[in-house]
Amino acid sequence: MKIDGGHGGNVYAASRELGISIERVADFSASINPLGPSPLALRAIRDGRLSLRHYPDPDCRALRSALAERWELSPDRFVIGNGSAELIHVLPRALKIQRAFVLGPTFSEYARAVELAGGKVEVVMARRSEGYRPSLDEALRRLRERNRRVDAVVLCHPNSPTGQACEVEEVLRLVRAAAKRSIWVIVDEAFVDYCPDRSLLRYVPGQPGVVVLRSFTKFYALPGLRVGYAVGSKWAIETIQRHLPPWSVNVLAQNAAVASLADRLHERRSLAFMERERSGLIKRLRSLPGVRVYPSVANFLLVELPPPVRASAIVAALRRRGLLIRDCSTVPGLTERTVRVAVRTVEDNARLVSLLSFLLKGRVYGTV
Repeated sequence: MKIDGGHGGNVYAASRELGISIERVADFSASINPLGPSPLALRAIRDGRLSLRHYPDPDCRALRSALAERWELSPDRFVIGNGSAELIHVLPRALKIQRAFVLGPTFSEYARAVELAGGKVEVVMARRSEGYRPSLDEALRRLRERNRRVDAVVLCHPNSPTGQACEVEEVLRLVRAAAKRSIWVIVDEAFVDYCPDRSLLRYVPGQPGVVVLRSFTKFYALPGLRVGYAVGSKWAIETIQRHLPPWSVNVLAQNAAVASLADRLHERRSLAFMERERSGLIKRLRSLPGVRVYPSVANFLLVELPPPVRASAIVAALRRRGLLIRDCSTVPGLTERTVRVAVRTVEDNARLVSLLSFLLKGRVYGTV
């Protein structure tokens, strides 16, 4: 089942199409920390140049040790991948997942990974009338049906593109119900660094049927280096590791990730900035006539444009002006008027609101 039409963050295509440098593209389609990478990470990248003459550590020992210290777990509970996307695609093959429940609307790669492994996906869709709150109760109900065969439940938490998150106890109820039926629960926490109190890593280290995915892309702003990790039981981690290609995580990515974890000051600054600027952007967007902005605990916002405005028209008009936002009209479960925008710098956010205001007025008078 196709869940989503594509991904954001392709500044290269926009640069070629518009004939401008990548630096002049304001990319609201990819939700990356607007403060950028940690200064310690940038220094680690510079200092790691001499390591390029060697193969990277295939076991990622330094990074696994740093993660183990951060989460107070054993290093053998972590496996590192070339971004969490690589791990998402390995999981169905490694854990023999042939039938999965995916809580949607959500990231397309969960379904794509299961289908490429020969499996089938059933989507448990959130409702617009409920603010797209993840339908955990419905997922629980379906798990309990005797005639349904399911190998895994996949939850993006907080969810992309809706920005919604559940209370930890709600997710733990799902974990306990799945454990009784020997069903895997895979929780993608790519955005949870922006709401760390919602992370499951403090609660599920003893659960053998849970795999938690994390990323250095969103909060740590290292999308170009591709580094993510999975946390699970020792057996699950060993099984996933066997399905990964050798040396999939380069040496600079490993070094930068270790340094990022060490920079707690940059983490605090990033959280404070996001809390402040996200609130401000929500307020400014909601001031536009007919615009609906859904609550979010992540570094992006789900925005519903006023009728009869179509997301595709606004996305195209902004793109011509060098500003990229995510068209969510192709995501099943969302409307044709829905877009996702990242929270960026103060200046970029002001530019987005100004252009969007101009374009929406133009739509009213037919000038876009």
